[in-house]
Amino acid sequence: MEAISKRFPGVIALEGVNFDVAAGEIVGLVGENGAGKSTLMKILAGIHRADSGEIRIDGRPVTMHAPADARRLGIGVIHQELEIIDTLDVAGNVFLGREPRHGGPFRLLDRRSMEVETERQLARIGAAIAPRSLMRRLSTAQQQLVAIARALSMNTRLLILDEPTSSLTASDADRLFAVLRDLRSTGAAIVYISHRLSEIEMLADRVVVLRDGRNAGTLPRGEITRDRLVQLMVGRTIETSHGPRRNDEEPGRDTRPVLQIEQLRTARYSNVDVSLTVHRGEVLGVAGLIGAGRSELAEAICGVGGRVSGRVLIDGQPLAIHSPRDAITHGICLVPEDRRGRGVIGAMSVRENVTLPSLPSYARLGLIARGAEADAARQAVTRLQVKTSTIETTVATLSGGNQQKVVLGKWLAVRPRAIFFDEPTQGVDVGAKAEIHRLIRQLADDGTAVVMISSDMEEIVAQSDRVAVMHEGRITGILDRAACTPESIMQLAVA
Repeated sequence: MEAISKRFPGVIALEGVNFDVAAGEIVGLVGENGAGKSTLMKILAGIHRADSGEIRIDGRPVTMHAPADARRLGIGVIHQELEIIDTLDVAGNVFLGREPRHGGPFRLLDRRSMEVETERQLARIGAAIAPRSLMRRLSTAQQQLVAIARALSMNTRLLILDEPTSSLTASDADRLFAVLRDLRSTGAAIVYISHRLSEIEMLADRVVVLRDGRNAGTLPRGEITRDRLVQLMVGRTIETSHGPRRNDEEPGRDTRPVLQIEQLRTARYSNVDVSLTVHRGEVLGVAGLIGAGRSELAEAICGVGGRVSGRVLIDGQPLAIHSPRDAITHGICLVPEDRRGRGVIGAMSVRENVTLPSLPSYARLGLIARGAEADAARQAVTRLQVKTSTIETTVATLSGGNQQKVVLGKWLAVRPRAIFFDEPTQGVDVGAKAEIHRLIRQLADDGTAVVMISSDMEEIVAQSDRVAVMHEGRITGILDRAACTPESIMQLAVA
């Protein structure tokens, strides 16, 4: 790819970017959210057309008008936001749009061929998933593995992976890395996009860094270090926050319980109950392996998922929460893991998303005061450093990290008493990650009860005042700050 440029309304996404990848090479592509990584790869995948520049495959110029053109050239993509049809089974998703058929007059689907090939591709990556399983019944991690199997089944010469491990366990991720190394040894070209710099250090033969839509530098294998990557990505030193700042010994500090959960049972784990207390000004981390029931617990408290039994109290008062609206009314908010599907409305503007939960506060006689609404949105954009040309920009056009900031801005306008963060920095670059961590601590310092669910062990240890560990729907232990180590957490997580 040479001198690739792309503009969107009010935004220069790419300007003169150069990028190349050779057969038998894994190239890491890194940069802050909004740096242009996904746009560059979407151009290579035929999803976007570059305004200028040239793409060459095997030295020959090519033009791609649609993703089908890219697939015919042997380019496969695994997107950060999973592209699946959850009402189809696994085999149907793997072969979507290219289903084999029998040669008879009715052209019936050759289900046996689909299932045999699907099983073979899943076996390559060690995924024990039945081809006839409905996608909606799989976990996010299992759905991610199906997406990987689909890409591998297309005999791709160039495989692009955009944050592929964001929903995978450590063992699933290790299995994926083994598959990628095997593909590299057979001559496949691989582009690996990730904000997890440790993965880049471990996998990449070379790293290309983008910053503000331009090339910021290239590092060969021997020069790939986290500090060097961060320096090129952000052009400044990132101060990582290690160690919570809550100080219960501070004179006059109010540390009374704000949120209490008593014997709560979720629909998924209806045979076990959970009791928790979150204090004013505290960040309570919730750790555990994928499928431990962490998200289900948060959703049950916030009126999103099914709650079989139990009580939720704020400041000692029991609440009747039957819907998200009830939770919001009582000052309980959820920043969901699936920000695109459940956190924002992509077709609406930044302004509309930020003010949506608090619209009544901008209304007079039933009419929205647009000036006050716009002022609130601009304040949120400034405070959270959302990269957008205007508050009227459609949220779907923003990068994943900036969409996450819009979600945060939405709930800040509500002034929550208790807030749940479910994987708050998943798929977020190092700069935005530090900003979100500062915001979480600031919310706690202002007296908000904060619950942070995270699969990032470093994040849990560094940001939590206490850590509750879950396994199969139950709390297996609560660790105070002094006892919170990766080892102690893992021992409880596999109990």
